[in-house]
Amino acid sequence: MDPSVDSTDENSAAYEPTLPVYSEVTRRRFLSTTGLGGAALAAGGLTSFFTSSAAAAKPAGTADFIEKSIPQLQAMLAAGQLTSRELVRGYLQRIAQLNPLLHAVIETNPQAVAIAAQLDNERRAGHVRGPLHGIPILVKDNVATDDNMQTTAGSLAIYGSRVPADAVIIQRLRAAGAVILGKTNLGEWANFRGFVPFDPDLGLLAVGWSARGGNTINPNVLGYTSWGSSSGSAAAIAANLGAAAVGTETDGSITGPSAVELTVGLKPTLGLVSQDGIIPISHQQDTAGPMGRTVTDVAILLGALQSPFGSVIGHSLPSNYTQFLSRGALDGARIGRDVRYFDYSYYGNPGDDDTVAFANHALDVMESLGATIVDTDTGDVFAYTDDEFTALLFEFKVQIAEYLAMLSHTKMRTLADLIAFNNAHCPAELVYYGQEIFELAESTSGDLTDPVYVAARSNAFNTARSGIDGALAADDLDAIVAPHLTNSTGPAVAGYPNISVPIGVRASGKPVGMLMYGTFLHEPQLIGFAYDLEQELNARTQPQFLGSLVPVPNAGLCDGLPKKPHVFTGKAHLPHGRDF
Repeated sequence: MDPSVDSTDENSAAYEPTLPVYSEVTRRRFLSTTGLGGAALAAGGLTSFFTSSAAAAKPAGTADFIEKSIPQLQAMLAAGQLTSRELVRGYLQRIAQLNPLLHAVIETNPQAVAIAAQLDNERRAGHVRGPLHGIPILVKDNVATDDNMQTTAGSLAIYGSRVPADAVIIQRLRAAGAVILGKTNLGEWANFRGFVPFDPDLGLLAVGWSARGGNTINPNVLGYTSWGSSSGSAAAIAANLGAAAVGTETDGSITGPSAVELTVGLKPTLGLVSQDGIIPISHQQDTAGPMGRTVTDVAILLGALQSPFGSVIGHSLPSNYTQFLSRGALDGARIGRDVRYFDYSYYGNPGDDDTVAFANHALDVMESLGATIVDTDTGDVFAYTDDEFTALLFEFKVQIAEYLAMLSHTKMRTLADLIAFNNAHCPAELVYYGQEIFELAESTSGDLTDPVYVAARSNAFNTARSGIDGALAADDLDAIVAPHLTNSTGPAVAGYPNISVPIGVRASGKPVGMLMYGTFLHEPQLIGFAYDLEQELNARTQPQFLGSLVPVPNAGLCDGLPKKPHVFTGKAHLPHGRDF
């Protein structure tokens, strides 16, 4: 993308960005671009190529950083086996090698090497800020960074705009000594723009697509879904393009990508992590959260991100979540099996129904570790999903305008402006799916005192909370679990924590995760249980880049514009595949 292009004029016919044709990338073409294709295949195929690429990605003379946890990287830094500058350069080299296939990273930080060198100097002077000192962290492209990188939610509409300041969580990461390595790709506007195509065997298609970044590819099985708007964060960490990452979730966008890409993702309690400086869908549900290859890394990153507001203010909070990483945490725990979700015909991607057996096995393992497993029921999620979507439509129209008002160097000020921009630049923006959700939100009253809105938000919130809290109380539970890609909605609408933990890999190579959720500020318990299970299962493996890419058909939306927009009629229904 040419930074000199003025993307602020939504009516400019001259604005025709040149974008890669990501759907036409093949394994053969990718290998040939590396100059190693034939040799790699002769030596054992794609897997051996990526093994050799991992070795080549590290600077000469440095220790291997691939698959290392944050504590392991810190030990290497402390011992002088590695500098932060070398580590950043190693990750940047790996991004250069793998990102042409994966599209997980939307851009890298041109100042990252220099920042790492400054942190190395601090270390040599005896000053180490904490466990993130000198550690390269990737952040989703809807989190504001006041530097040389863009903050666009993947959209061309606000490319070139400037944010007023770092998001609060970026300020905290910098203060903790983290190196902001780059921005990760995402489903554009956090998947709250249009209805993405769905395949019953492959899941959501183009769900990790943005006009700026292309289509995020799952490094485990190239044709399998990357699932969520935080898909780039999950894919990048799975493929070792950074030490850990920050994602965001409104409903499913941290836990979903983590499940399908064999990483750990924690959606925190609403109010534990600041929303300031993050492009919103809904302040009533949005939260940033940590994503990593291990529960340990997620616990460390959560401590740095913690920046309470709202209902969390005044509560006693841990200063260090690693104190809950304990073997034996499950011994004596009572874990609820959320029975509705173990019937995949009730709520789940039909192509993933084989994951239920993995979830049941994980429960057997938890029982072997001393937990008591109890069947429980958090209620019918379909009793409030339409109300959730209705409330989000109202909230987005209001809150995106509030965010856009803070930006400079852009003419985008309202949701209507964004809709007009997308129509004016349809070949670049409306490629695989449209902007039906934008249009529905725009056609609401935008009044958060509207009785339709108030009733929808109230019913969704109260029903979700009473379902989880009622189950916990009725069965005297410490946490509740559900299979792969099922109940993100209950915890999301309730504002309660939810963690996705890897529990296995299917014969096809597709990963399997399991959800574990609890009540308000129960992150310590969930981290402890997840860690105990993780250590016993040891399910994490490096991605194998299996299969081939599945081209997503162009939706053909640009012929005959303008079309009649979608209009909110007082009832809203989101098709299968909620994940934003």
